[in-house]
Amino acid sequence: MPYDLENRLVIGVASSAVFDLGESDAVFRREGEEQYRQFQEAHLDEPLPRGIAFPFIKRLLSLNDLSPNQDDPLVEVVLLSRNDPDTGLRVMNTIAHYGLNITRAIFMQGKSPHAYIPALNIALFLSANKPDVDAAIRAGYPAGQVLDSHFSDDEADQTLRIAFDFDGVLAGDEAEVVMQAGGLAEFHAHEVRNVMQPHNPGPLKEFLVRMARIQSIEEQHKASQPGYENRLRISIVTARNAPSHQRALATLKSWGVMANDAFFLGGIEKGRVLGVLKPHIFFDDQSGHLQSASTVVPSVHIPFGITNQDSPAG
Repeated sequence: MPYDLENRLVIGVASSAVFDLGESDAVFRREGEEQYRQFQEAHLDEPLPRGIAFPFIKRLLSLNDLSPNQDDPLVEVVLLSRNDPDTGLRVMNTIAHYGLNITRAIFMQGKSPHAYIPALNIALFLSANKPDVDAAIRAGYPAGQVLDSHFSDDEADQTLRIAFDFDGVLAGDEAEVVMQAGGLAEFHAHEVRNVMQPHNPGPLKEFLVRMARIQSIEEQHKASQPGYENRLRISIVTARNAPSHQRALATLKSWGVMANDAFFLGGIEKGRVLGVLKPHIFFDDQSGHLQSASTVVPSVHIPFGITNQDSPAG
C-alpha cells in the first residue's frame, strides 16, 4: 500500500538548511567536485555540525509522538539534495547520528530538486541556496532561504516556537502593493475598507494551516493527559498596527487559524521582540527586517512579492 502524504505535514529540507556545510562547501569551491567527493568519502563517518534549522526540524519531528499510531506520523521531513547519492551518504549518516527520523531523500547531482515539491505535497522547502529558493518561489512553491543567523539548541527546552511575518509570507502582497504606491495612510484606509475580505494566501499559508491542525491534535492530547504542557507555539510578528491589525486577524480566522501570540509593531524593530520571544525559526519577506532578526534568532527569507522584485535577499 502506498505511503500517503496527503494528510500530514511534509517539509522538504536541503542539507544546507539543517547542517553546517561550511567546510565541505569550501573544499568544493576551492578544489572542485572530484576533491569534494574524496573529502566527503574520507569523512563519511564524521557527523556534520548542526546548522541553523536543526533545532526547528528536531522539535518538529518530536511532535510525531502525538500521533496515536507511530506508523502514521503527523510530520514527514524529506531531504532534497543537490548531492549525488554517493556524496549524500555523509548527510544520511549525520541524520542517523543525531537521531532525526528522516528516512526519505531525493539526490540530484548539481540540480535543484524544487520541481518535486508538489509531487511530495511539501508545505515548506528550506535551503540555504538562494537560486534554488528563488526558483521555487517563481514556480509558485512554498520556499524559504535559511540565512546565516544566530541560533541555539537548548536541550532542556522542548517547546517549538515558530514566528511569521504576515504580508508576503502568510498573506499575499496585495496590501504591500497599496503601501508602496500610496503610503501608510492609504494602506490603513485600504485595510479598513476591506476588513471583512480575507487576504489572498501567501507562500506559507498552507504550512501555517497544517501546523494549526497539529495544534488541534495537541489540544486533544492535552485533554486526555492531565498535566501535559503544550510544545507548539505560533506567533505573528508584523509591522502592521491598528487599525490594519483587524483584517490580518480576520484573515487568520477565515483560514481556521488562531495564533498564540500576535505582535503588531507599527515599525518597531522586530529584532527587539524576537530576541525576547526566541522562536526557533522566523519567516519574513523583507531583507531589512531580517538584518536585525538574524542577529538574535534563526531567520528565513521568503523572496516573494513586490518587495523582492528588485532587491536581493539579505
